[in-house]
Amino acid sequence: MDFCDIFGNLLWFIVGGEIVFLFYLLAGAVLCVTIIGIPFGIQLFKIAMYAAFPFGRVVRRRPDATEMGICGNVVWMILAGWFIALVHTLVGCLFAITIIGWPFACGHWRLARLAFMPFNHIVETKYQALAIEQEKRRNYYQPMVVY
Repeated sequence: MDFCDIFGNLLWFIVGGEIVFLFYLLAGAVLCVTIIGIPFGIQLFKIAMYAAFPFGRVVRRRPDATEMGICGNVVWMILAGWFIALVHTLVGCLFAITIIGWPFACGHWRLARLAFMPFNHIVETKYQALAIEQEKRRNYYQPMVVY
């Protein structure tokens, strides 16, 4: 992580990231009490870790997406995903009013995307994502060898 990511994460956590982090952590713990809620609680823990320090991280779709993840996303969207995403979108719009709040608005909009469909998505550092993209390009441009 570079200095801007560390500074952004520090400001994010002070300005309100710790509240978002604690709410996601608490909701995940409550959902993990029931057997049916464990997969949803695990997704909330993933969102909580991203909500604590979003700068320097990237949300991307898993390459090995499963049908169970798609079903989990549908259930999640119907029960809670749309509301959580709407709240993050509106808070992001409030932050976007000022120039100083623009990075925080982008953070909330990324959280809205993850909160809307958390299954089949992974959170990784931007350096990991860059390495994966470079590997894809390297493999894509390899000449095909036919024997």
